[in-house]
Amino acid sequence: MAMTQTELLHELEPVVAVELDRHHTMAKEWFPHEYVPWSEGRDFDGIYGGEAWQESDSKIPEAARVSLIVNLLTEDNLPSYHHEIATTFGRDGAWGTWVHRWTAEEDRHGTAIRDYLTVTRAVDPVALERARMQHMENGFITDYGTMLQQLAYVSFQELATRISHRNTGRASGDEGCERLLARIAADENLHMLFYRNLLKAAFELDPSQTMRAVTDVVTTFQMPGSNIDGFARKAMIIAHEGIYDLRLHLDDVLMPVLRQWSVFDKRDLGPEGEKAREELAAFLAKAETTAARFVERREERKARAAAAR
Repeated sequence: MAMTQTELLHELEPVVAVELDRHHTMAKEWFPHEYVPWSEGRDFDGIYGGEAWQESDSKIPEAARVSLIVNLLTEDNLPSYHHEIATTFGRDGAWGTWVHRWTAEEDRHGTAIRDYLTVTRAVDPVALERARMQHMENGFITDYGTMLQQLAYVSFQELATRISHRNTGRASGDEGCERLLARIAADENLHMLFYRNLLKAAFELDPSQTMRAVTDVVTTFQMPGSNIDGFARKAMIIAHEGIYDLRLHLDDVLMPVLRQWSVFDKRDLGPEGEKAREELAAFLAKAETTAARFVERREERKARAAAAR
């Protein structure tokens, strides 16, 4: 019989403790204020009578600005994320220690990005604050009802976030922005390793149920910021710039993690696990076709644009 979620939480706690120790060993202390060029700052209009923001203030290309805003608004919803994982994993023992450590590390990401964008006048601070208020009022509620599904989700999502931050930094053409986002991406990578290793252990405890959770997540995956106002348009701008698209999602997120779990090599799956794996394989094959078509069309558009210049 499949293990209950409570049984899995209990059986995985020793693994959490080991992974927590590893995380503390690998994580590097850093300070958001050191990544912000404070000397570039000047007053905005309002209380201090400065100058209102205008688009010419920003040195960052539009697609990178859009990605920065999406990434920051996603980080802003941390209170909702904390609630979700604290409710699922609990706040006691090794699980609870991890929940609070993860939250503390994620909190400085939003702080650092917001300070950097404000000081360098990279984005409109009024529009950004209004978007923050709207997005946080919407909150975030996970689509997944089991602990295994949530572990699978964050394994992929943390890696996706790492890649998005790194590629956004490169696309910004701004040395300071790239340096900051590379530092944040390093945190996200450690978070991914923590969750990925936990789910690998879950495969050993209950392979079929874990395979079902992985398939459920892969086939329905959306980034946590997908309820940002105008997200579809923003995501398309980001994809057309090559910052994050389905090709990257398949090649740099889904497949590396699935290979780490050896999902297509497992021989201990029951009927339900085998069925889930077949669904996963069919989904990946279809996604491969869609990703290849998107890249081909993007290259065609670029070629036409270059020829028109």
